Amino acid sequence: MRDKEFLMIPGPTPTPQSVLLALAKHPIGHRTPEFSQIFADVLEGLRWLFQTKQDVITFASSGSGAMEAAIYNTINPGDKVLCVVGGKFGERWRDIALMKGADVDTIDVEWGKALEISILEEILNEDTAKKIKAVCVTHNETSTGVTNPLKDISEIVNKHGALLIVDAVTSLGAINMPFDEWNIDIAVSGSQKGFMLPPGLGFIALSEKAWKAVDRCNMPSYYFNLKSARKNLLKNTTPYTPAVNLFVALEAALKMMQEEGLENIFKRHARLAACVQSAVPSLGMKLYVEDPCVRSNSISAVCAPEGMNADDFRKAMKKRFDISLAGGQEHLKGKIFRIGHLGFCSDRDILATVSCIEVCLAELGYPVEFGKGSAEAAKVILEYAKEGK
Repeated sequence: MRDKEFLMIPGPTPTPQSVLLALAKHPIGHRTPEFSQIFADVLEGLRWLFQTKQDVITFASSGSGAMEAAIYNTINPGDKVLCVVGGKFGERWRDIALMKGADVDTIDVEWGKALEISILEEILNEDTAKKIKAVCVTHNETSTGVTNPLKDISEIVNKHGALLIVDAVTSLGAINMPFDEWNIDIAVSGSQKGFMLPPGLGFIALSEKAWKAVDRCNMPSYYFNLKSARKNLLKNTTPYTPAVNLFVALEAALKMMQEEGLENIFKRHARLAACVQSAVPSLGMKLYVEDPCVRSNSISAVCAPEGMNADDFRKAMKKRFDISLAGGQEHLKGKIFRIGHLGFCSDRDILATVSCIEVCLAELGYPVEFGKGSAEAAKVILEYAKEGK
């Protein structure tokens, strides 16, 4: 059936009808009072979502553009940067910092596991000369389904004094990350995740400590220039042409999120994750992340059954039900599939997806007890309902 595609990937995520209708409006001039008002409303909404009193800069880019802006505006060539690498997006921090000419050290974390705090603490304690200028970490590693203990990481990094630069691309708007309360210096995200928008906007929030690092930076980017962007915030505009229609849609999405409320958003994502992560083992499959304490509320990585290629399973889901699942990356290609449950995602979406997974497993010759997975997911929904979640 045409036009029935169902996105269950970590991005782009589904977009609400009201947001799509806002996106479809005729463009307006980006140097008009009308756009300036939308810009101001969006800025306040972003502060609310980031849980900060600081400015939040928006670029016409993906989240990777915001990552590049974070490094290129705060790090000088030769600066020592420590990157936590436990997946594909931790690698991205390392690669961007190397391209800027930084002296990069890494903490290599086994994929599927979270950072051990003691390792970070030991490295920073040994850096008595304070040569490490920044620590880059991925809050929610999309490639594996691991959520790192960001609050604990922040405490250690702040004690040392380095900048804490965080990839919050698949955590912001899904997992609690109070920017000010946790003393995060820089956090970046993208519109096609928890924001419930199409791709095209990158976001970056900075602490006052981070803005001082921006002032010290002697080789910033031309387009991704945070000083220029902050200066233009005073006029409720951007230095260059913004993605006007995406701003209009973002205003609608943020209002929708504010109506739901932050706590309810976080509870919903926790419930959806629990549904998936309860259903998968009941079908005889393993979750890639073994430790339940660090499993993501945004994305669940599932190991393909013995003898089955995960990409073949994904193709079967797409062909049979027009449901898109994400594949594994690097050495996990063909070994895992990833179910996104963030943004505009509901209990109904999870129940439908789990039921369809049962059918596809059976069609591919894998023994399935029909209804077992969906029953486990339904139990979780009912348990959360009893607890008022």
